[in-house]
Amino acid sequence: MRIIDAHLHFAPESYFDKLAAEAGHENSSAHLAAAYEKYNIAAGVVMGNFPLERVDYLYPENLYYCAGIDGVIYDRADMAEQLDALEKHLQRSDCVGIKFYPGYRFFYVGDDRLAPVYELAAKYDKPVAVHTGLTASDNALLKYSHPLTLDEAAVKFPKVRLVMCHFGEPWFDDAAAVVFKNPNVSVDLSGMLEGKIADMAEFLRQKSGLVNRLKDMLAYLNMYDRFMFGTDWPLANLGDYIEFVKAFVPEKYWEPVFHANAERVYGI
Repeated sequence: MRIIDAHLHFAPESYFDKLAAEAGHENSSAHLAAAYEKYNIAAGVVMGNFPLERVDYLYPENLYYCAGIDGVIYDRADMAEQLDALEKHLQRSDCVGIKFYPGYRFFYVGDDRLAPVYELAAKYDKPVAVHTGLTASDNALLKYSHPLTLDEAAVKFPKVRLVMCHFGEPWFDDAAAVVFKNPNVSVDLSGMLEGKIADMAEFLRQKSGLVNRLKDMLAYLNMYDRFMFGTDWPLANLGDYIEFVKAFVPEKYWEPVFHANAERVYGI
């Protein structure tokens, strides 16, 4: 089965080195390429890790990216320059979208002052991916990363495709309501595992509540064309994550969830 990893991070940082080692991997382009080949992952979408001004950065082959945006761009004296840099990113074929981090940067994604960003997304027909749910930092604020916040953005900017990263974990019911109501919202299923799982069968038994909640929410929605596989590399082991997602996505929907949906949403 061919796979697209719709959510990963890629940067030569010691923090990522530690995460990769804990997941049984190595934080290097060579190791990632080998791991992708092993698991038949044909491409990946990197969530922006670099300043917007770096418009000339080149990711390894088969990696696309979403340009990371400072959510309070509307308060910056250089907003015009920031928007110009964003547009240069969106003009690149390997830039497949925009990424917001509202919980970390303290802003609501439906803020009218973000309209110029959404207008660029619509102009280039590229989605806006939004971190939702739990955060990796104690200093982040969950009120900004709650999945219900995407509802306002989806209504205000109906021509823009939104990607709800992490399915709003742990607010799956609220996340499902947003997806059900708004046809321009899709989901990536990344970021729900950490490290290397020693015994996946035992892990799935221990986490049967989580698996069943996910299975129930996806079945309730019956919108398997709106969900995408993602790993949040280097947070989790790739092989583990494939098994994990297979545990709650029915086999007849593996092809769209693991591949076709990301190909369509991100234009890969």
